[in-house]
Amino acid sequence: MKITTVSPQGTTEVHTATPEDLYKFSVTTNQVLVPVMVKDESGHLLSGLLPRDFAVFEDGKKQSLNFFTADAFALSAAVIIDQSMADVALQKVNQTFSALEGAFSQYDEVAVYSYSSSVSRVSSFTAVNRKLTATFDELKTVSGRNNGVPIMDGPLGPQGPTINNIPVNQGTIPAISPPRESHVLNDAILAAAVDLGKRERSRRKVIFVISDGREARSKAGYKDVMRVLLTNGILVYGVSVEGSAIPVYGKLQRFHLPKMQPSDLLPKYASATGGEVINGFSREAIENAYASALGDARNQYTLGYFTRATPSTAYRDIEVTVDRPSCSRSSVRPCVDVISKNGYYPAGARQ
Repeated sequence: MKITTVSPQGTTEVHTATPEDLYKFSVTTNQVLVPVMVKDESGHLLSGLLPRDFAVFEDGKKQSLNFFTADAFALSAAVIIDQSMADVALQKVNQTFSALEGAFSQYDEVAVYSYSSSVSRVSSFTAVNRKLTATFDELKTVSGRNNGVPIMDGPLGPQGPTINNIPVNQGTIPAISPPRESHVLNDAILAAAVDLGKRERSRRKVIFVISDGREARSKAGYKDVMRVLLTNGILVYGVSVEGSAIPVYGKLQRFHLPKMQPSDLLPKYASATGGEVINGFSREAIENAYASALGDARNQYTLGYFTRATPSTAYRDIEVTVDRPSCSRSSVRPCVDVISKNGYYPAGARQ
C-alpha cells in the first residue's frame, strides 16, 4: 500500500478533512487487513508497538507487511439485544442503554437488532443522535421471559376444560409437552453480518451482542455464520449477563460434550473473529463493559499485507505474534496477549 507525502515546502490547497477522509484507504482484492488487539499482563491495551514488533503468518507462511497503523477507527456497529432472557435480566440491561449510547463516538454509525424466537431490525444504521436515543427509549419498555415452571395441567393448563380430569369431547387425555424455548442467536448475528457487509470498508465493522449467550432453534448454523463474518472482516464483541457472567457457571456453560452444541456460543464467535466477551453481572459492571469493549474495538493496531495465495474460496489461517524477547512479567517489559481473528475467507467467497 503506497503512501505519498508532501514536503513542508510544497504548496497544497487548504482543505478541512472530514471524519470520513481521515479513515479512507484504498485496497486491492488481494489486500488483507488484520485488526490486532495487544494487551499487557494487567489486561490494558499496549501502545507504542511498531511494525517490526509484529509477525503475520498465513497458512504458516510469514507475510510482508505493507500497511500499519495504530490510529483509531470509526465504527460501523450492529448492537444485538437478547430479549429471550429472563425479565429480571432484561430489565437490568434496559437500564444501561444510556451508558451504551454514550460509549459510541460522533463518528460511529449504529444499527440495533433484537431477538428471541425471531430476529427484528429495530433501527437501520444511523449516527449517534436523537433517533438512536429514541430507539433505546423504545426498547426500555420491552419485557423479557417470565420465570417459573410452565403450567401443564389444572384449570390454567393448556389442555382445555375437563370433567373428572378427562377433556370434554375427547376419549383420552392428550399428551402435552412444555413449550420449547427459542434463542436464535445465530440468526441474529447472521442478519447483522449481512447488513454490515454492505457498509463502507473504511470503517471497522463490529457486532456487539448483549446476551447470556444461549442458542436454540436458529435456522442458521454456526459454521455458516462464521463464513459470513470472516468474509466481511467483522469482529464480534459481547457482554455476558446473568448466569453466563458468573465465572464458575460461565465456564460450565462453555463446556460441552462431543457432537453437542455448546450452550454459550458468544466466546466462540469472539475468539474466532478477534473480538472479546466481557462479563457484566451487575448494572455497573454492564455499563463498564460497554466502554471497555467498544474502546478495545476502536483502538487496535491494523496490519495489512498482500497475499500471494492462489485465488480460491478456501479458508486461510492467520496467526499474529508480537516479538517480546525480554518478556519477564515486569512493568518495564511486560508479557502480552495478542488477540486477532483466526483466519478469513477471501473476498471472492462473499455471498
